[in-house]
Amino acid sequence: MARRHDGAADGRLRTLGEGVRAYGLIAWMWVRSTLAYRTSFALMTLGNFASSALDFVALLLMFSRVHALGGFALPEVAFLYGTCSLSLGLADLAVGNAERLGARIRDGTLDTLLLRPAPVYAQIAADRFALRRLGRISQGLLVLLWSTGRIEVDWSTGRILMVPLMVVCGAVIFGAVFTAGAAFQFWAQDAAELQNSLTYGGNALLQYPPTVFARDLVRGVTFIVPLAFVNWLPALWLLGRPYPLGLPPWTAFLGPAVAALMVAGAALAWRHGVRAYRSTGS
Repeated sequence: MARRHDGAADGRLRTLGEGVRAYGLIAWMWVRSTLAYRTSFALMTLGNFASSALDFVALLLMFSRVHALGGFALPEVAFLYGTCSLSLGLADLAVGNAERLGARIRDGTLDTLLLRPAPVYAQIAADRFALRRLGRISQGLLVLLWSTGRIEVDWSTGRILMVPLMVVCGAVIFGAVFTAGAAFQFWAQDAAELQNSLTYGGNALLQYPPTVFARDLVRGVTFIVPLAFVNWLPALWLLGRPYPLGLPPWTAFLGPAVAALMVAGAALAWRHGVRAYRSTGS
């Protein structure tokens, strides 16, 4: 029995290693292709930066008329904006192309990926690896750095470490949503917009404090699709603000556990979707 479990574990580790290697090779191929046209890459990255910055410009315009939004000052809202934008940018760069799965199912090109000696998910996630998305990442990082120097926080070691932890956990949570949405497209091939409503729509939601939303909506993104663990809960702990639902302070530290559970659920959905796939029939 022990040997059987050891063999299964070795097999999973080997599959994971093959997936990481395949992902790296495919992503590097697209990076080299992108950097072959450096001017075009620079312009597209700048455009990505500028389009992402428009959301923050809207915040600045809003705060030119008001002093606080839901009880939060501009640096605090900017902190929420920076953390969720950076998390989404990292997830979008790493696995955002998984949302194109529905198009591959419709045109039959997914069958080609199934025939290759590499994990399908690694091929889907790394396909057309868009280095230009560094524009969104750098814009979110700049806002985050600007806000951390202006929010009123007694920066201890634990609070300093919480910032990168929440960004990483947020990226993993968004990545799990990307993956689960892609898996859903095995059954609903036109579900990319539904997935976008949870990723890009969730990002737009998390840029603002939870105090401006209805309690039912806050419950939904806390207990149903737990996007609140991307930044709301840990950020409110950092800022010394109570959570609207009255959750205890220790829930701010559940980000890693929530991220792990969402990854496990997304992996299970993906595995079931691949097994249920029956080709295009053409």
